[in-house]
This record gives sequence, C-alpha cells and structure tokens, in this order.
Amino acid sequence: MKFGIPQSKLLGGGFANGTIDLGGLLVTQVLVAKDASYNSSNPTLTSPIDYTLVWSSESLDIAKDGEGYVWLPIAPDGYTAVGYIITNSSSKPTLDKVGCVRADFADTPNITVGLENKSAFDFDGLDVYGSVGGFRVRNVSVGNFKGNLTNFMPNLNQTYALIQAYSPVIYFHPDEPYLPSSVDWFFQNGALLYHIGNESKPSLVERNGSNLPQGGLDDETYWLDLPLDGSSKDRVKKGDLQDACAYFHVKPVFGGLFTDIATWIFYPFNGGARAKMEFINISLGKLGEHVGDWEHVTLRISNFNGELNSVFFSQHGWGRWVSASGLEYHTGNKPVVYASLHGHASYPKPGCVLLGSKGADIGVRDDTDKSDKLMDTGVRPVVVAVEYLAAAVVEPPWLNYERKWGPKIDYDVEKELKKMKRLMIGKIKKAFERFVESIPSEMLGEDGPTGSKVKVSWSGDECVD
Repeated sequence: MKFGIPQSKLLGGGFANGTIDLGGLLVTQVLVAKDASYNSSNPTLTSPIDYTLVWSSESLDIAKDGEGYVWLPIAPDGYTAVGYIITNSSSKPTLDKVGCVRADFADTPNITVGLENKSAFDFDGLDVYGSVGGFRVRNVSVGNFKGNLTNFMPNLNQTYALIQAYSPVIYFHPDEPYLPSSVDWFFQNGALLYHIGNESKPSLVERNGSNLPQGGLDDETYWLDLPLDGSSKDRVKKGDLQDACAYFHVKPVFGGLFTDIATWIFYPFNGGARAKMEFINISLGKLGEHVGDWEHVTLRISNFNGELNSVFFSQHGWGRWVSASGLEYHTGNKPVVYASLHGHASYPKPGCVLLGSKGADIGVRDDTDKSDKLMDTGVRPVVVAVEYLAAAVVEPPWLNYERKWGPKIDYDVEKELKKMKRLMIGKIKKAFERFVESIPSEMLGEDGPTGSKVKVSWSGDECVD
C-alpha cells in the first residue's frame, strides 16, 4: 500500500498526540514546536544552513517503487538539529522545511548516528546513541529539548500515583515452586555473606544489608548464599509471596520526554532449565540453577500526558518492548506480566517459548500460564532510587552491594548431560546432541547474578533482542 506525502504546513503551532495506524505504519506521537519568544535577534528556532545526506536507498538492489533519502540538518552556530528529514528526492530539501533549536534548549551530547541492517535489503531505521542526563539511550532523536528535569518529571508523590495506576500484576506458573520475597525477608531468614579466604566463617546479613560491602567492582571476593541448615535452605529457596514487594527505579529518558519506571523483583532462587526435544520434555537437572535472581519489567510513561506508552519485558538478559495497545490488563490500567516457570523471564502473553530453537521443535522451554499465584507490584511499593530526586530517596545499603547475590559453582556438565543421554534413543538422541551444542555458556554452571544496580539498563536503555 502506498501513502501520499502530506502537504507542507507552516512551521510550528500545533501538537498531536495519539495513535494513527497507517496499514501497519504506526505513528504514536507527533510534536511540532513553535517559537513564542518573539526575539528576532536570538530566536528559539531557526532554519538550518544546509543538509547532510546520511542514507539513501539507491544502492539497494531490490524491487522498489521509488527512492528514499534521509537528511540530517546542519544547524547554525548556537543551534542544534533535533531530527531528520526523509524525502523521495535526491535534491536537498529547502531550508524552510524544519527548524533547529537553540543549543541552550537542547540536550545533544555524545551523539553517534548509524543505520540498522546497512547490508540488508530493507531499511529498518536509524540507530542513534547518546548520553542524555547521564543515561545511554538508543533510538533517541538527534537532540532532545532540555530544561530543568524537576519541572516536567514526576515528583515523589506523583511517582507513587503512577505506580498505583500502572503497576504490573505478575502471574506465576501453576507449578512454580520458586517465588519472590522481599530482600529483607531473605536476609532475616538466614542469608549468608561469604568472603574469599574466610569461607568457613560466613556472616549473617543484617537487616537492610547494612553490613554488605558497598560499591566497587565485582571482584568475586564476596558473595551471598542460602542458609546452611537443610530445612531452612529449602524453605528460603521457595521465597515468600505474601511478604514479597517490588522495588522501583525511576529515571528520565529521551531527555525527559518520558519517565521509565523499572519494576524490580527479587527471587531467592532460580530453578533448573527444562528442554523440549520434539515430542518429549526433559529436565536439564542443575543447568540454569542459581541463588539470587533479579528480574524486571519497565514502564515507559509519557511526560506530556501521564499515559502509559509501553512496557519492557526482560528475558534472560534481553527483552522486548510492547506498546500499551498490545498489552493485556488486569484491572484498570495495570498491565499483566507472565513470569516463566523456574527462570522468571517476563512475557506479555501465556504459552511456551522455545529458546535457541532456530525454527526447530527443540530448545529450552520458557513456560508461562495464569494461576492463583499472582503479585500486584503496587501493593507494597518501595521506591529505591529516583535519579533526579536523589535527596528525596534514601537508597538502601543492599542496592549498592555490587557483588554476587549467589555463589559460583562449577560442576561436571558432561556427567549431567550423559545421565540424560542414557535415557534417549535414535533421532531424539541426535537432536539432543545438537541441542547441547547450542546451550548458552552461562547455563553450564551455577553462578549468582549481580544486583539490579549493576545491570546495563540501570544507567542506560533496555537491551532489546
């Protein structure tokens, strides 16, 4: 389907916000700025002095009904470009097609522009990397309007109101034995702090983690573990859903156009992986097990109208964004999240996802389903960090514990896998051998993760698969 190019309009003077579906091309927000300063000698907006061609479709050897060109405006001194112009002509656009923003109203540090799939036969889009307000972000405009963040980011009371409005409801699998708990419950029920060289004398972790080492790099000299007593260990592994709470980290993104509220959940234990081998399912034993599991989903909220824009679902170090219109809701505006069996990855819909399957009916299973085990993350919310209101929120000591939340244990992987292979014959045995070669290295041992503050997404954008 082809769409005509809209007629040119006068610069500025309007704002459109909503969802327009153009046959699969989804436009969710359009902003047009107008200079209201009436300062002719130093206007807020001015025309560019030229354009640079950053991409064209001319070199693509594919069937096409025309060419596409992406132009970056060159701003005069003291101004910055805040977007691109896309045309169907190799001629440069006229200078009155776009405005550049005065530099003191824009935030454009460390911008790097690239193209996704440069060698592919389709132009997926522009990758733009920058550091906005101390955070590394992806696919942000070349420049973002800048001001005092406290003027348009939610204050603490508004943050709690947003959490109450949009806090996710998490469904756990009916067979899930390893549920979340609060961090303090984990500490109060016998969690131990180990230090290399003194492994025989671990310390009980004090309430709120006040005796945990703070900051620094993970040099693998400290780690946490479950209680030594067998019955206590088994009980703590299972967590305590009634005591569990969500921990919220609030930060500006896209120069303050949006607020990201990362919702962190702590699980004392991550269970072993399970695999699907065509028509049979098998347990992978200890593969995938580890103490201390931090998982999150992120709410992206528009600072123009306070509406939920999208939700990020984290899945084994990566994840994906789902727009608000594509979510399932529990009550009101609370999105539903499905946590996978044993691994606790987050998904927007129930079912089975095969990891590493590459189109075959073989892979590690991520199973999700509804059950009576659920958690409304807004019931006992704990805001642990607000980047632009640092003085208003006291970070708990455990947040700045940047070492392992579980021990690293190397075991005989070959021995574990041979046990499974002995139960297989014929095609299934060969399929299993191919599957083993594709198992991620992080599953070939038990290694506790680092805490939420050490994750890449804490000070940057989410990792999209």
